[in-house]
Amino acid sequence: MRSVTPQAAAPWPYPRWIAHRGAGKLAPENTLAAFRVGALHGYRMFECDAKLSADGVVFLMHDATLQRTTNGEGTGGHHKWHHLSQLDAGAWHSRAFAGEPLPTLGAVAGFCLANAFMLNIEIKPTPGLERATGVAVAKAAKALWTTSSAAPPLLTSFQPEALMGAKEAAPDLPRGLLLDTLWDGWLNVATDLGCVAIVCNHALWDKATISQATQAGMRTLAYTVNDEWAVERLLNLGIDGVITDRVDLFAPGREAA
Repeated sequence: MRSVTPQAAAPWPYPRWIAHRGAGKLAPENTLAAFRVGALHGYRMFECDAKLSADGVVFLMHDATLQRTTNGEGTGGHHKWHHLSQLDAGAWHSRAFAGEPLPTLGAVAGFCLANAFMLNIEIKPTPGLERATGVAVAKAAKALWTTSSAAPPLLTSFQPEALMGAKEAAPDLPRGLLLDTLWDGWLNVATDLGCVAIVCNHALWDKATISQATQAGMRTLAYTVNDEWAVERLLNLGIDGVITDRVDLFAPGREAA
């Protein structure tokens, strides 16, 4: 890893507590219903996953395939939006949410902007469409938030190529590199991509990695943090963001004991 000159972090408008996929396990993930449940538990920022339909519509879904979270089949990104919009994305979770549709990024933006909520959009490309998805998500986000004084969405991805596409399309939108392992050169890649944040599997954060990221002027976020011991450890390290499924357990605004 090349040497990094200490940098000051950019202003950070986001709350520490972020609801994973809207409301964790309490509602069908990546649906407007989940956002509403998360909001009822006091959360003001939400994480979601965005990908492209075959005809270029940005919509919310985590998996490459449809089977786990809808009544559809096949690869989500291989279908046009008209087909995807007819799917049931709620019944797999529980009968109470049967009929809940997949939302577009535009629908989610409308909900967040109307309620002064903030958003972390994970760019989740269909394999082979990394750069194209980064470009499309960033363009859509820029257009949706352009007339608002609200904090812009934080764009994150495990795929550097997707973040490069986002950087090219909307350089002013903040970006974060997602990491499940500390692969060689991770900090250099994040720096080259102009990232403002590193978003790690929570087990990867310790004093050394926090120091590396902060010395580079980046904020530190952790996913997916669902246990008391993990929360306490991260808060004591000075973590900037906690992404959690347990919106029913952790109250937003909580600090280290």
